[in-house]
Amino acid sequence: MAKKVDKFSALLSNISSNLTEGADYFADYKIKNVSDLKIFSEKMKEIETKGDSFVHEVIKQLNDAFITPIEREDILHLANSMDDVLDGLEATAALFEMYSITQADDFMLQFVDAIKSSVHEIDKAIELLANKKLPHMREHAIKIKDYESKCDNILRQSIKHLFTVEKDPIRIIQFKEIYENLEDIADSCQSVANTLEAIIMKNA
Repeated sequence: MAKKVDKFSALLSNISSNLTEGADYFADYKIKNVSDLKIFSEKMKEIETKGDSFVHEVIKQLNDAFITPIEREDILHLANSMDDVLDGLEATAALFEMYSITQADDFMLQFVDAIKSSVHEIDKAIELLANKKLPHMREHAIKIKDYESKCDNILRQSIKHLFTVEKDPIRIIQFKEIYENLEDIADSCQSVANTLEAIIMKNA
C-alpha cells in the first residue's frame, strides 16, 4: 500500500510539477515568428499564475496547521524559491516578446538547457522529500549548484562575445538583459538547493 503523502508534500509537489511544466515548455517551444512570441509569453504567464495559486494555498495551509512535517519557514522558503524560478522564466518570456526576439542564440540555449536540467533535479528532490528520503536530496542539490556555476561561466562568455561581435547598441542592451535574467533564474535554482540542504541538516 502506498504511503500517505502529507498535504504540504503534496502542495510542494504541485509547485514543482508546475515549475517543471513551465521549464519544459520554455525550453522546447519553437518560435518561428513574432506571433509565436505572444503565444509563448501568454502560456508562460498562465503557468506562472497557476504556480502563484499553489503558493497561496501553501501559505493558507501553514496558517491553519497546528503541526507541520518540517519547519514552517522551510516549507514557505521552498515554495517561494521554486516560485522565483518560475517568475524568472515568465519574465524572460515577456522580454522575448517585448523585444521581438524570434531567434535565441547559442548562449541563450546553453542557459535554458542548464536551467531545465536544474528544474528536473528540483523535481526529483521534492519527490524524495515527499517520500521522507531526505539524505538522498543532497546529490540533487549538488547538481543544481553545478548547473548554476556553469551558468556563471556562460554569462561571462556571452557578455564578452556580445561586446566583441554586436555593433547595434540596442541589440546589446536587449541581449545583455536576457542573459542576466537567465543567470538570475539559475541563482534562484541555487536558492532552492540551499533550502533543500538546510532541510536535510535540520531533519535528516
